[in-house]
Amino acid sequence: MKLFLTAGAVSGALAVLLGAFGAHLLKNMISTDMLEVYKTGVQYQFYHTFALLFTAILMNFKPTKTLKWSGYLFIAGITIFSGFLYLLAITGIKVLGMIVPIGGLMLIAGWICLFINVLKIKSLS
Repeated sequence: MKLFLTAGAVSGALAVLLGAFGAHLLKNMISTDMLEVYKTGVQYQFYHTFALLFTAILMNFKPTKTLKWSGYLFIAGITIFSGFLYLLAITGIKVLGMIVPIGGLMLIAGWICLFINVLKIKSLS
């Protein structure tokens, strides 16, 4: 699905950009603890960007509802999980950390949908 490929490409570019921003500009502006929070956001964004791109490739072969859900959940999870970690790290507003687990649950649900789809595959040939 073109949406998932596009979102994956944009997410990958943003992960590189945000990682460089954190490594070069933020490192002297925020605490070491908050820099680690920021790095976690970048790390998980990268991991799930690859998951999103993989989902898009699978959609090309045999699109299913569970794959579509997986892609949407990865997009939402990346946005909420990593996005709120970035906001928490930059602003220091601790209450933002309470939203992060919602994004984490979405990422987990995306992986579960991907797993369900794999279980439905009758043959790999």
